[in-house]
Formats: sequence, structure tokens, C-alpha cells
Amino acid sequence: MRRSLAFAAAAALLAASPVLAETHTVEMLNKGPDGGRYVYSPEFLQVEPGDTIKFVNGDPGHNAATIEGAVPAGGETFNGKINEEIEVTLTEEGLYGYKCTPHYTLGMVGLILVGDEAPNLDALAEQRFPGRAGRRMEGLIEEARAALD
Repeated sequence: MRRSLAFAAAAALLAASPVLAETHTVEMLNKGPDGGRYVYSPEFLQVEPGDTIKFVNGDPGHNAATIEGAVPAGGETFNGKINEEIEVTLTEEGLYGYKCTPHYTLGMVGLILVGDEAPNLDALAEQRFPGRAGRRMEGLIEEARAALD
């Protein structure tokens, strides 16, 4: 009888516990797998609310920081230091644009889709980004649109 009660209690705890969040790794690189320069790998990432993204230095001289105006309302912002590996946990659904501060105009940007909705998609698509970041972000926004379809 005790064994069945213990089993029932354990099963109830497992059923009530939240789904375990995942940790995703994004590398900061001078040269990407496809030969592109100043990139995050991957550049586009879709995660669940509560997942953690770990930014690691594949090459020195980079950071990860949210782009002003490229985060959903109420979304977490972050600003890592140069050569600093950081972890961020994102809970608010939407799109999070981020950059490498010293290589922003060279196009070192990335985009994270949290959840299945992007209430800030249109605003992000209308936002202007400097230099090569604009062209790269356009492609990432199209990836986000495809993921949402």
C-alpha cells in the first residue's frame, strides 16, 4: 500500500511540474559556416517562452545586445560586454532583434522568435537598421514570417 501511495504521489508531482525549459547556444563568429563575415550562428532562432539563450564567443571581439525598438512590449533586454558569454531567459512572446555592438553596421545581427506569436513583427519590419544590418535583418524577418505561417 505504501509503495502505491508513493508511486501515485510521484506521478502527481511529475504531471504537475512544468515542461523543462531548453538552453540554446548561439556562437559569435568572425566567419560563419557559410563563409559570411561577422555573424551569429544560428542567426535566426525560434524558442519557447522560458527558454534560455547562451551567447558564446567563437571568436574574440563580440557581444550580444538587444537592438533598441526591436523587442516586444514587456520583453527582456540584454547588453553583454565585449568577449562576455551571457545567458538570457526570454519569457515574453515576440521577436527580439540583437546585435554585436562593434560590428552592427557590418551586419552582425540576429533574431529570436519566442513562442508562436509576434505582436511586434510589423513594427520590426518597418524599423530602419544601419548599413548591412538592414539587409541581413530583412532576411531574418522573412524567416520569422515563414516560421509563423
